[in-house]
Formats: sequence, C-alpha cells, structure tokens
Amino acid sequence: MTAGTDMPSETLLQPEPAETSDEFYIHARNSPADDRTRVLLDGDTFAIFDRFGDIQATAFSQQGLFRNDTRYLSRLDLRLCGKQLLLLSSTVREDNLLLAIDLTNPELELESGRCIPQGILHLFRSTFLSGGNCFQQIAVRNYGEGAVDVVLEISFDADYADIFEVRGQRRPRRGSTSPVQTTTSGLALSYRGLDNLIRRTVIHSTAAPVTIDGSAIIAQLHLEPQQEEVVAFTIGCESDGATAAPVTHAEGLARITQERAASPLAGIDIYTSNEQVNDWLNRSLADLSLLISPTPHGPYPYAGVPWFSTIFGRDGIVAAYEVLWLAPDVAKGVLSYLAATQATQLDAERDAQPGKILHEVRHGEMAQLREVPFGRYYGSVDSTPLFVALAGAYYERTGDLELLRQLWPHLQAALDWIDRFGDMDGDGFVEYARQAEHGLVQQGWKDSFDSISHADGQLAAAPIALCEVQAYVYAAKSWIAVAADDLGFDDIAGKLRTEAEELKKRFADAFWCDDLSSYALALDGAKRQCKVRNSNAGQCLFSGIASLPHRRGVIDSLLSPAMFSGWGVRTLGANELRHNPMSYHNGSVWPHDNALIAAGVSQARDKHLALQILSGLLDMSIFTDLHRLPELICGFPREQGMGPTLYPVACAPQAWAAGAAFLTLQSCLGLSVRSQESRVYIYHPALPEAVQSVRIRNLKVGAGFVDLVFDRNAQTVAVDIQRRSGEIEVVTLK
Repeated sequence: MTAGTDMPSETLLQPEPAETSDEFYIHARNSPADDRTRVLLDGDTFAIFDRFGDIQATAFSQQGLFRNDTRYLSRLDLRLCGKQLLLLSSTVREDNLLLAIDLTNPELELESGRCIPQGILHLFRSTFLSGGNCFQQIAVRNYGEGAVDVVLEISFDADYADIFEVRGQRRPRRGSTSPVQTTTSGLALSYRGLDNLIRRTVIHSTAAPVTIDGSAIIAQLHLEPQQEEVVAFTIGCESDGATAAPVTHAEGLARITQERAASPLAGIDIYTSNEQVNDWLNRSLADLSLLISPTPHGPYPYAGVPWFSTIFGRDGIVAAYEVLWLAPDVAKGVLSYLAATQATQLDAERDAQPGKILHEVRHGEMAQLREVPFGRYYGSVDSTPLFVALAGAYYERTGDLELLRQLWPHLQAALDWIDRFGDMDGDGFVEYARQAEHGLVQQGWKDSFDSISHADGQLAAAPIALCEVQAYVYAAKSWIAVAADDLGFDDIAGKLRTEAEELKKRFADAFWCDDLSSYALALDGAKRQCKVRNSNAGQCLFSGIASLPHRRGVIDSLLSPAMFSGWGVRTLGANELRHNPMSYHNGSVWPHDNALIAAGVSQARDKHLALQILSGLLDMSIFTDLHRLPELICGFPREQGMGPTLYPVACAPQAWAAGAAFLTLQSCLGLSVRSQESRVYIYHPALPEAVQSVRIRNLKVGAGFVDLVFDRNAQTVAVDIQRRSGEIEVVTLK
C-alpha cells in the first residue's frame, strides 16, 4: 500500500507466522564485560573509547566516534616510541563532560641505545565532545632526573560504517573512500556514500609542532626534568560540504559546560543519608543530562548509547515521565517534538497511520536509502497512548493549560488513532500487526521477535493485544479527561471517562488469569490468552486499570522467586518455557520496567514492592561501572557476594534506565505535585533500611518551590518542610 491510501482491514489482520527471525537483532561480536569502555555524547555526536582513550574498532566493535548514525572514526591509537602506554586510571568525570585518563611509559629502549625506565613519564589524556567535534589533549611531563627525547604518534582511520552495520547487518554494496588528504597540521579522511553524501573526518593539531605521516600525527618531544609539553588536536565530523568554524579547546569546553548548566535538570537537588544512593542519583542525573539533546521543539532525551543514540518516542515519553515530578520541562519538550512529527497519512513501509506517534528517527546512510525503514518510523503500538497519558500527567503536574491547548489537535488525533487504527478488529482493545515486510514484528516495548509467547512456548500470532498497552490506553483517556474539562470540552471529557471505565471492565474479563493470579501477557490474533508470568502485568498497576481485587495477586506474583531475581523483576518468569536469563526480553531485568512497576504502588499504603525494587536497583548500581544502571542485566538469581551478570550489548548510558532512580524514589516517597492546586501530596511515605533520610531542595510547585526532608524511623517516615516560597501546601497521608 502507498502513503495516502486507505488500508483494508483484511490486510492489517493477516497473522504473522508463529516463528520468525529478527532482522534487526543486535549481534554481540564482543562484550562490554570484556573491557570497560568510556562514553561521551553531545547531541547527535557520541564516542566510545577503550579505557586508554583509544578507539580500536574491529568489524563489529561498538567503539568509534559517531555522528548522525555514522562512524566517522574507527581507529584512534596512541603510541609512545612505538609502544602502548601503561594505564594508571581512567574515568568519565561525574558530570559526564570529560574523559580523564592517566598513563605512564613502559620501559623504553630508544634507537640511540638509551633506556628510559618505566614510570618516568606521566601522560594526562583528556577528551570531550562539543559542537560536533571531538577535542583531545595529551599533556606529557618528565619526572626523570635527565632530559628525554620521545616520539608521540597518534594514528587515525575511518570506516564510515552505518550504525546498523555496526549492529551486525550486512550490506551488499557500500560507497567509496578517498585517499587521505594532509596539511601541515592535520589530515582529512572522506567517504562518498551510496546516498551521494560526502562525509569527512578532519583532524587538526592545535598544540606542539607536529608532522603528518600518512594517517598519523607525530610529535617529537624534548622534555627537560619536570618539563611538560602538550599535544592537542580536534576531530571534526563534516557532511554535505558543510565545514565547521575552527574552535579552540577552551572555547569548545566552555560551550558544552554552559549548555549542560542550562539543562532542564540543572535545578534537581536530592541528597540522602547513604553515599552509595547519592553516587547512583548523581550518575543517573549526569547520564540524563548527557542524553537530553536540544531540538527545534525543546529538549528531548535520546534513548541510549551506542545503539539508540537518537529520538525514540516510547523511550523519550517514559524518561520524561520518570523525572516529571522534578523537571517537567523535559516532558514539555518531548510532547512538543512528538506532536510536530505525528503521522498524518498512511505509509505501510513506515507503519504510519494518521494520528500515530513516532517510534524512531534515524539519519544514517542506510536509513536515507531505506535499506532500513527507520528514517522516520512509526512501528510502536504504545507510543500513541503513552503520548496522551504523558500530556495528562504533565497537566496535573504543571497546570500548563496553554500547552495543552496547543497540543489538543494532536491529542485528539492520537485518541482517534487509538479507536480507529489501534483497535483494528473492533473488540475494544488496541492491537498491532506489522504492515510491511520489513520493520518490527513485535511493536510493544518488548520488541524482540520472540518476546510474546504462550505457556507451551509457541509464539503468539498477530494481531496482538498487550496487557500493558490497554493500561496505557486507560491512563490516556482517564488522565487527559481532566485537561479536556478545563479546556471546555465537557462532552469529550465525559466520553473519555466512560470509555476508560468500559475498557477497565473488559480488561478484567479478558486478561485476568486465575491460575496465574495475574494478567495474561497478551491476547493473540485468536483472542487466546498468553498465560505466562510476565512483568508487563506490573505496568498495569500505575495506570489505575487494575481492579483492587486483582492488584494483590499481581504484586504477590511479581515478588515471587520466579519473578524477582534479587536485582529486580524479571521480564518473564523463571518457570516459563521460553525463560532465558540471558535473553533480551524473556527473563532479563530492566530498570525502567521495574520503575514503572514500582510506580503502581506510589499511592498505596503498602510500599513493599517499591522498596524491594529500589533496594535491588541500588545494589545493582553499586556493582556496575561508574554506578551507572545499564539498559538491562541478565536475570540470573542474585547470589551472596556476587554482582549482577551484565547483558553483552546493553546500552549504557540509557535514558530510561537513568530515570528509573528518580521514579522509584518518588514511588517510595508517594510524592505527587499538583501545581494547579499549589499542593504537594505525600502518600504513605516509606524508605528502605539503607536510607535513613532524603532531602529534596527547590522542588518547583507553580511559581514557588519547597524544600522537603524525609526521615525514617522504626514505624514510619516523617516529613519536614524546611523552606518554602509561595502559598504551597504539603498534604501528607500516613
């Protein structure tokens, strides 16, 4: 079918085969567990280095300097007199701006016959990204008693691999590279893609005299005792003939520092009695600040590095929801961007229909040539109801009726999509079935091809109605009805509330499984329940669709040994036939999934589920590199004295994994901000034993703010207002 034509229902309802492969699977040719990598990001540019600050990209290595889904640098290799240096320390600064590495020399035998003992020279290597450029500076100091003459050599190469090639896809044809161009202070690498776009990597030395040899920069350094010399260079990523104006190291660092200071997260100030919690919160905040990128419509959190360093609808909505109570401007940017890119016509190749919200945006060569369908792709069943739900939650948090007024045509179009295209067979539930030959087979958040199955292990046939998607639809209609009332759309508001309550009744009848004491994962194309224990059922709690008699069963199921690994809730129960703790969605543990589950008890008196999840995620952060929660971990049971088992190709940092810290903490505190009422509600606050107190400063409520302190004692958690500006009321329910 071509764009702009009506899609017959028979075409939409063709069942997918029960077993299929996933052409967009991310292949693990090596593992981050083999060696800790270091990540920097600035907007559409990101870089992954090894711990030495080098890039050693083999065919499927994730290392490299990337811009707009293309690897502009696949080799960056530092040598001293032809030898690899010895690593002393390697870390990304707490604010994620700068990669700082300390190195020293091995024993060096020079051509002159002189030997330089190990540990005489100290090299401090600093790297950051700014404005599409990579800046690197190497300061070399001589701590020896005599002068030394050494050669510093930095070699470069660029393969211009598309991010989908790096992920493991093969291309029958590629573009052509050009010979290296050299100048007195640098060199340039270039590639003409099949899209006829010329991409160039321009390396320019900015300190110390250097010579250029092929694709290497060479600096001859003479160092007297205690003398220091600096070698510095910039790596620019250019395309389509555009060249960036020269920027100094200091100017580049000042720019990125100022931009980060202006982040919508800059005002967040949370401090706890537990320094390990503080480390986790600070790293999570820095990761979110790193991933939030400016767009013409406002700030937007990119999903994660390396595989998803771009805009994703679902991921952006969830990340914005996780920090909504602290930084509502993130949600404002997400809503504005997704409204501007909302589908307006049918396009089967992109799984687009009028009113549908974006799944993914890509800018690389393969996307431009439609070798992959993700240039602007709409193949997610949940982005659209989540968009409406986030708008409703944003309005409750801020009272920003003007933004809701601007968004209303888009919200109405999204609601129309839910009823018309989302419910493709008219049974009152939202389903999905891939429209095109290429694209995602599974279009919920568990989007690997084998993620939706029956108890006998058979994969579910499309169209598939996921349990959590119905919960999102319930949240969308019931939450946005409040804004519809205040906009004067009383009839629409009443209709939405009625539809939500009718959905709640149908949902209980169709999805509840007495033998599981939980909700079925999904209904397949024949309306058969997928009766497997699953984490999706836990995401039904926060929306309000779960009836009171069913909530207890779901919570008990999630905390059972089959579901709770000790680090968090598994995606699929350990007793299910398709359970595999090393799979992407069939037994792994995802921080964001757990955070949304914890949100389901935010206003409940019994916070045991949220406390267990907070404790599990906190402990996970203690073991992970830089206290950074990855996209997911393997779902093996927790063992005494052992850390979590990492998933080999998990993104880290990942926006909704970073945001999980804040939503889970909010859920334990039971904290809800309603600016229109000028109130902060606190429902039955609780804290785990590891956290005695939490201080939150500058919590914005309308035009004012409030500072709150939560103190844990043997029986309850006390709440104290330390400071407030404006007529803000704090209502505590214990």
